Amino acid sequence: MTSSPPLSLAMIEPEIAGNVGAMLRTAACLEIGVHLVEPCGFAFGDAALRRAGMDYAADALLRRHVDRSAFLGHMDSTGARLILLSTSGAIDLYAVRFMAGDVIAVGSEGSGAPQNIHDAAALRVRIAIKPGLRSLNVSVAAAIALAEARRQLAAPVYGWERPGNAPVYGWERPGKMTGGQ
Repeated sequence: MTSSPPLSLAMIEPEIAGNVGAMLRTAACLEIGVHLVEPCGFAFGDAALRRAGMDYAADALLRRHVDRSAFLGHMDSTGARLILLSTSGAIDLYAVRFMAGDVIAVGSEGSGAPQNIHDAAALRVRIAIKPGLRSLNVSVAAAIALAEARRQLAAPVYGWERPGNAPVYGWERPGKMTGGQ
């Protein structure tokens, strides 16, 4: 893994160790950097990292920030674009054009992202879900957004590379269906 991943995930003050573990595992498997913005809602140290991230935590490119101010200072210094996943986001996930260097942020499980993170975000993005339901689990939402961003950036997948002339989707809109039904 390089020191500068093409995408990063920022966990803003996460509260549940299991969700942190799931996001660390996803990030490690997809070679995505992780910003952990403290404080966490649980004691976070090397032992907690091993428990939460299982054996995947060691493969995660993790950068810890002592608080939101430190994280936002880091974001300012790198010039990376902050994209916030939020149930109140104005932009649908699939309308976003992701770019190398983007940092996709998720807020805490109980209260979401604080106002200063909303204010710092270049884009506030939502994942459409069934009306009347509140939200997806934060680790599931992060995985959906990271997979979409990675797909757009055509990140290599182990075992194969997409040829330069291969279709992006591989699907064609079928004409009128005939027979069978």
